[in-house]
Amino acid sequence: MMHRKKRSDGKNQSLETIVAGNGDMGFVREVAKRSGTDLSACFHCRCCAGGCPFIEAMDYAPHGVIRLAQLGMRDEVLQSATIWTCVGCHTCSIACPMAVDMAAVMDALRQIAIESDAAIAEPDVLDFHREVLRSIERYGRTHKLEIMMRYKVKTRDWFTDMDVGLRMLAKRKLDLMPSRVRNTKDLKRMFRENAEGGTP
Repeated sequence: MMHRKKRSDGKNQSLETIVAGNGDMGFVREVAKRSGTDLSACFHCRCCAGGCPFIEAMDYAPHGVIRLAQLGMRDEVLQSATIWTCVGCHTCSIACPMAVDMAAVMDALRQIAIESDAAIAEPDVLDFHREVLRSIERYGRTHKLEIMMRYKVKTRDWFTDMDVGLRMLAKRKLDLMPSRVRNTKDLKRMFRENAEGGTP
């Protein structure tokens, strides 16, 4: 049986304690293959947690996600908020004495979570990712204003961060009209092939 229990650390931040059970031991091999990262290299020194700028929004520290995978706790890791909270900034990889590519691990876990229809802990983050990809598919680059507007429509959260958006508009950080790459043929082919491979 696999269980989680909450604990509170010295920063008044709620993190999960991992309680091992009978795990899927093939899971760690699947993650390693997809990410191209040897998860056994992690010896849980916690350097990743010490440097992560988003640790307070995570339910498991980055090394905790690796431990879940090592223990074969598939459901626990795929349903964690951490894999969606990670922004792939590579701060943890730089701090890691073993140079574990945590961003690649998180990418692999997100892909597996989507493909296996796992309960997504942060569905708004997934919606945002999808809007960014749709913008790239349409224009070959991101049109930030359209991404923000489509995301707001999807989440129906109209007023959060509106002040930030207005400041960005005032400073000309948001283009009103999108710019396109010249050759969209290869781009459309890439997205089509990717969709045929089953990735949303």
